[in-house]
Amino acid sequence: MTMKNHPAGGCKLPAGGCIAFIGGTGFYAAPFLDDPQEILVETRYGPVRLLKGHKFDREIYFLSRHGAGHSVPPHLVNYRANIAALKTLQVQAIFAATAVGSLAEEMAPGHLVILDQFLDFTKARIGTFFQGEGFPVVHTDMSDPYCSFLRRELAGSADRLGFAFHSSGCYVCTEGPRFESAGEIRMYGTLGGQVVGMTGVPEVVLAREAGICYAGVSLVTNYAAGISPHPLSHEEVVEMMKKNGEHFLTLLMAALQTLPPQWDCSCEKRPEANLITTMPSSEAKG
Repeated sequence: MTMKNHPAGGCKLPAGGCIAFIGGTGFYAAPFLDDPQEILVETRYGPVRLLKGHKFDREIYFLSRHGAGHSVPPHLVNYRANIAALKTLQVQAIFAATAVGSLAEEMAPGHLVILDQFLDFTKARIGTFFQGEGFPVVHTDMSDPYCSFLRRELAGSADRLGFAFHSSGCYVCTEGPRFESAGEIRMYGTLGGQVVGMTGVPEVVLAREAGICYAGVSLVTNYAAGISPHPLSHEEVVEMMKKNGEHFLTLLMAALQTLPPQWDCSCEKRPEANLITTMPSSEAKG
């Protein structure tokens, strides 16, 4: 099925009915979806393939951040296309999963962290939709980048499920694809970082610019460089995701069941967000 870039192809449920899940390392499929079908959304930033299905009377979209079989490295993910596609589909809320290393002893491997802040140490990514060339200059507030309402919903669900979780955490985003040095980890810790990954930014920023509520849930797969007793490897991350990745799905399904059709939160919904899907592509290059 091919879906063109216009609102008529998006959510068919009442306003606020559509939810998106973004899967990270080890989270490439959506077995929880009823009647899944692959769709293609064309955006000015490139095409995006994702799954569309239903669960608990909601329309659900699932997007694998790294593509099938982890074929796209973190620094080459087309973050703008992904969020623009979800905006086109009239998604109201995004639940995003990430695998992270821990800088904090209390955030042990296997624990879930519901993020509330980030530190951006990426270098070569375009971090905004508002790049000029037809777009206005927009300065988006990032005081509280993750939706407070969705965070509370996730924390309540995690508590009821009895999971080992942390209701807040500061996510350090690095460029990748290499792992961090022990010196970098010491610096991040000094600055208040608690977990480290490679994909959470600019994704959360773009979601805020697009006016979509965004919640980030991280699964701690290992302690970070200089804290871990052994060298880091991608295989270690994947293995931990296989072991504990089901917690992501269980938590998301539990939160989804209690999520109301609409909610009040402090996430800024600026009118400029509509330009992301309405401006001609010739006016939004870069």
